[in-house]
Amino acid sequence: MIGASSIPQHPKPLANGTDHIEHLQQALAVLEVERLQAWGRELATRLQRGGRLLAAGNGGSAAEAQHLTSELVGRLRDDRQPLSAIALHAETSAVTAIGNDYGYDEVFARQVRAHGRPGDILLLLSTSGRSRNVLRAAEAAHERGLTVWALTGTAPNPLTELADEAVCADGPTATAQECHLVAVHILCASVDIALGVCPPVTPAAATPTAPGGLVVVGDALLDRDLLGMVDRVSPEAPVVVVDRVEVCSRPGGAGLAAVLAARSARPVTLVTALSDDREGRDLGGLLRDDGIRVIDLGLAGPTPVKSRVRADGRTVLMFTQAPEAVSGLRRALTDDEHALVVGASAVLVSDYGRGLTEDASVRAALAAAATATPMVWDPHPRGARPVPGARLVTPNRKEATGFAPGSAGTDLRSDIERGRQLIDIWKAAGVAVTRGADGALLLDTAKSSPLAVPGRHIVAADTCGAGDCFAASATALLAGGALLSEAVTGAVRAAEEFVAAGGATSWMAGTAAEEPGTERADPLEVVARVRAAGGTVVATGGCFDLLHAGHIALLENARLLGDCLVVCLNDDDSVRRLKGPQRPIVTVGDRAAVLGSLASVDGVVVFAESTPEEALRRIRPDIYVKGGDYRVDDVPEAALVDGWGGRTVILPYVDGRSTTRMVDKILLGIGDK
Repeated sequence: MIGASSIPQHPKPLANGTDHIEHLQQALAVLEVERLQAWGRELATRLQRGGRLLAAGNGGSAAEAQHLTSELVGRLRDDRQPLSAIALHAETSAVTAIGNDYGYDEVFARQVRAHGRPGDILLLLSTSGRSRNVLRAAEAAHERGLTVWALTGTAPNPLTELADEAVCADGPTATAQECHLVAVHILCASVDIALGVCPPVTPAAATPTAPGGLVVVGDALLDRDLLGMVDRVSPEAPVVVVDRVEVCSRPGGAGLAAVLAARSARPVTLVTALSDDREGRDLGGLLRDDGIRVIDLGLAGPTPVKSRVRADGRTVLMFTQAPEAVSGLRRALTDDEHALVVGASAVLVSDYGRGLTEDASVRAALAAAATATPMVWDPHPRGARPVPGARLVTPNRKEATGFAPGSAGTDLRSDIERGRQLIDIWKAAGVAVTRGADGALLLDTAKSSPLAVPGRHIVAADTCGAGDCFAASATALLAGGALLSEAVTGAVRAAEEFVAAGGATSWMAGTAAEEPGTERADPLEVVARVRAAGGTVVATGGCFDLLHAGHIALLENARLLGDCLVVCLNDDDSVRRLKGPQRPIVTVGDRAAVLGSLASVDGVVVFAESTPEEALRRIRPDIYVKGGDYRVDDVPEAALVDGWGGRTVILPYVDGRSTTRMVDKILLGIGDK
């Protein structure tokens, strides 16, 4: 019998029905739906490519993890192929055997080591974020090269620190678990939408947003990439055979421009016309999944679709499904929608020649907006003429040649003459002629000296979307108060980064290395993507105080050993401990920026300890490179790297190059002879 003394005298009350609902409403209102939808798209991509989802939790969280895996192996609503998903706690024989032999803390970690492969995803559910067996599973996943996602309660907690990404629900345990169940359903629905199993719910018309956001106006298309492998030629005809094809759909035209604009400016509203066919519903769902608010004027005809057959990162064939005649719109802009366009922080017109910018109501809104807000107009040979007063019009060289009568050359002088003609023709404040790998040319009056922004001549197999990226980046920069020269310069750099990251295919698939107009991607994200693709991760470390030829040779040779190179960089305090109080000469921020600008370096991780062991534990490189006159046995980090199956190698520095020697010469006033 339980004695009265064992019952708390002032127990914490349970939430009654009303309080319970209020807690749940508050938590759901801030649930990270966009992150969950992004998880669903990423999960669909990895599972389709042969990846696997592992899931685990304790108690009620275990039931929800099992619910998730059952929906993926089975189905959420509509029939589709089974997807590989394993609930680790459901393996009862394994759980009890591992618990008996290794302790309950290891029941999930050991299964992760058994089933997990580089590029798989481990989803851990824990309302506290502190369960030891869950934390050990996350650690084991990182050892194996898995991506770790977490559904937890209130943050911060130990699990959010270990996870690559986390969605956290505030409130009592019951509230967190109920939010996790909603999250599971959102995740499964997003997987099915990404796989094209079922269309998303698409409202007939979107509610206009409040003025002040960025507005994109133009023709949205549906782009499809048919991705496969080529390793044989057909016996029936001299053509390559594309095997193991998977279809990836994404917004195209003004839809892609809106998605790219949303990466650097929010909110973004797209004024477009969508058809009521299946492709149009798919396109609307893709846009809304990317957080785009859509004003749909209704397309009277079918959705234009552009498809590319791609293999080994290159386009093999392209074909379109579009009506010969331009389809009309089903309705005009309302007064509220007109006001939204005019009140935007900036307007991007992404004209793809399908007739939207010729509509009288759209054109009236654009003409009014041009006098009130920065407007960038990306023209099309079959599109409407830009309204007078546009801040920037962005034709490419081929388009500018067609718009400017009598121009034919492809050199810089010819581009300047074309730009000057177009300023007069369009009555625009500025014209930027984009020149592909050669960068862009800006003219802001017919007689002004042109601003030439050179390109970096990035070698890339896919430049699809580079023009949209340029226009979207310029618009976002102008919305933030940038000058025309600053906007064009920033847009050139953003387009280069976009192309270097793989173009629209990689960008929309979530595998791009970095976002246009932003800092370089998190090095650990780069590592995860390379590892997920089966690549080799290389790391090296050092102070890199005054960068010299020896450093450059080391980094270039290290990069040749694998598919990405991450540099572990000593912070300023650790350099002082190693080199003395007069060092470093260059602060860590500048050292990281210089290293990050090198083509051989994919990421920089700064560490504060005397050795980079903690940084290496996070990176877990396949190859660790040291420079200088070492033997592997003399490298203190070698044993650590060996622990997860990595290898340490030595690369020689260029003879006679030394930061210390450079500093000594500077102090003595002796130049390098």
